[in-house]
Amino acid sequence: MKIGKLDLGDFPVFLAPMEDVSDPPFRKLCRKLGADMVFTEFISTEGLIRDAEKSVKKLDVYDEERPVGIQIFGHHLDSMLYALRIIEKAQPDVIDINYGCPVKKVVNKGAGAAFLKDPERMQKFTAEIVRNTDFPVTVKTRLGWDENSINIVEVALRMQDAGAKAIFIHGRTRAQMYGGKADWEAIARVKQHLDMEIPVVANGDIDTPEKAAIIRDVYGLDGAMIGRGAIGSPWIFRKMKHYLQTGEILPDPNTSERVEMIKEYLTDAVRWKGERLAILEARRHYSGYFKGYPDFRKFKARLVQADSLSEIFHILEELEKFYANEVL
Repeated sequence: MKIGKLDLGDFPVFLAPMEDVSDPPFRKLCRKLGADMVFTEFISTEGLIRDAEKSVKKLDVYDEERPVGIQIFGHHLDSMLYALRIIEKAQPDVIDINYGCPVKKVVNKGAGAAFLKDPERMQKFTAEIVRNTDFPVTVKTRLGWDENSINIVEVALRMQDAGAKAIFIHGRTRAQMYGGKADWEAIARVKQHLDMEIPVVANGDIDTPEKAAIIRDVYGLDGAMIGRGAIGSPWIFRKMKHYLQTGEILPDPNTSERVEMIKEYLTDAVRWKGERLAILEARRHYSGYFKGYPDFRKFKARLVQADSLSEIFHILEELEKFYANEVL
């Protein structure tokens, strides 16, 4: 699969852009564990042009995590075009436009999934962004606004005509938010359209190696984008890549490996965003790392209450010794 001149090989697996998750430390870990490409948290172009600290910091990109796509969202074309000059300084491998965020505060401003109500406007925005940058532009969107207005085939063709180099499709409508079941069949209809030439990548509910293989072998799509399935289990990319290549399921990492992954992530996160914020945002990951571990709740309670890196490391070392001889 190619995005412009970027060659990602056969059926790449991507880390999805996720707010407060897809930061540089997590992206680095996912790349190390097999992700072919990663995306930043989504970045407000309005925030960039106002030099908002949180938005600007999201542009931090490091060599060990490349290739990286920087995902942007906004509702004023002039602001988005102005922000391109700021974004380009980070030298992204791809600039991705978010046309799929379902969150009310984004949609109510006419950004994110709100564009699905007006495909013509979406095409105009995309074409202007493509025209004003030399970096490859991709699009991430949803099936439609609701079940009565699924227009993804029209949207995808318009994005292709506007110059997008690939389209990432979450198999839900805006109305579904993150509930219900992702509709991979609807995504496949985009790929199967005779006029569709750019890569079509599926997103939504792809949380096992077997599901990634179904996306490739049954639905004929070009790649898989993993979001919530990677939270607390970044090794999902390694397992998917191995299964896609061999048909064999790799075992999950043992306790020592999981502890080392958390330590590596936390060390990098503290360096990047400071100890307090790193500790707070790491709390959502612990349950995933130790899913299925008997009596883990007593360790989790201590981990989420710990307020220093040294204390967390001490608890993790206790946990590692406790489960050393467990059959999990």
